[in-house]
Amino acid sequence: MIAARAGDSAAFEALYYRYRDWVTRLAHRWTGHPDDALDVLQETFIYLLGKLPGLRLSARMTTFLYPVVKHLAQAARRKRGRFASDEAAMSAAAAVASESGPMARADLLEVLSGLPQAQRETVLMRFVDDMELHEIGEVQAVPTGTVKSRLHHALAALRADPRTRRYFGA
Repeated sequence: MIAARAGDSAAFEALYYRYRDWVTRLAHRWTGHPDDALDVLQETFIYLLGKLPGLRLSARMTTFLYPVVKHLAQAARRKRGRFASDEAAMSAAAAVASESGPMARADLLEVLSGLPQAQRETVLMRFVDDMELHEIGEVQAVPTGTVKSRLHHALAALRADPRTRRYFGA
């Protein structure tokens, strides 16, 4: 990061290669369209490049990038007139999760779409994006206790659903 701030293009390239797949997956989750996700990827790193000379990270890079990607992805979706449903926006996350387990993708989408938006986003940030609770709180601009509460209620709802109950230890 220090080298990238100093203008070292190889250091910036290393940052790009380290975070590009994560940014693309997240952007695809928000846009629901792979081409838009690639546009968001490009815009995210242009934004980062503009911030680098004075950027001082106080958290992980993903914590800094998450709201940038979310904002750019939502803007791209609005700009192109694609108001995809929550199911379409979550399809990328569901595809990854359903490949790793026996639950059908449609069931997973249905269960996730039944959660309130704040709980659904918290679950995806925690388990798909592998973010820490305090990082989720920073991104969502809520206290860590609120993140814990949202996660607790979401997991309780998932445990109560007959399609997902067997995946939780009884």
